[in-house]
Amino acid sequence: MVRISNKFNVNITGNLNSSTTLFFSHGYGCNQAMWRFIVPAFEQDYRIVLYDLAGCGLSDIKPFDFSKYAELEGYARDLIEIVSDNIKGDAIFIGHSVSSMIGLLAEKMQPGLFSKLVLVAPSPCYINDGEYNGGFMREDIEGMLKLLDQNYLGWSSSITPVIVRNEDTLEFTQELFNSFCAMDPVIASHFARVTFLSDRRDDLKAVRQVDTLVIQCGDDAIAPKSVGDFIQREIGDRCTLDVLDVSGHCPHLTAPEQTVASIKNFFSHA
Repeated sequence: MVRISNKFNVNITGNLNSSTTLFFSHGYGCNQAMWRFIVPAFEQDYRIVLYDLAGCGLSDIKPFDFSKYAELEGYARDLIEIVSDNIKGDAIFIGHSVSSMIGLLAEKMQPGLFSKLVLVAPSPCYINDGEYNGGFMREDIEGMLKLLDQNYLGWSSSITPVIVRNEDTLEFTQELFNSFCAMDPVIASHFARVTFLSDRRDDLKAVRQVDTLVIQCGDDAIAPKSVGDFIQREIGDRCTLDVLDVSGHCPHLTAPEQTVASIKNFFSHA
């Protein structure tokens, strides 16, 4: 059996004596290093747990179970296991993009797992549906997934500038491209389908009793502002929406100071 710390490349840093642990979870195709500009701002006061999603980063891909990860619940069960293995007192979740829904599902599956949720550029559904604007038509997503299967490197090269969407930080586009290319293409294709075809809108109500922060970029091609508005309405009064005046889908990379300020403000008032 692979130890949990090895299987998901779990790393612990920060104030090891703190009674509160922050669990950071990265987005599709990324890895825990993407949090490097955010973590230092919290290391003095919090215990920090970083990990790589199954099939990403330096996680052990040998035990990757395609049936387990056919739904986001498989990743949520991993997160529950990681929290259970590393919990000391209070637990707060900070997730980017698809990991936002993974953290939300983990809380739904095990209520009380987290005292707070911080969702960075989240989307419960990427596909437009009636009055819901998820940002994409279904045929757009299907075309994107078809291209991914035909030419993964070409798809990665075309999608990463759209995700980062910041001409002043081209190094992050290259970093994201390199991270995508480091993934096993079969796992990457599988995870892309699970991510972009999922619809977790009905799950948002499950965390209405949890203080939740939604951090959104003002100009995000992956998760438009309408998505943040929808999430806030569905979760309700305990959900705070903070729209940053930045472009792209990765504010923790391109606008770390604003992202840190948003999280700290939420912590001080929630």
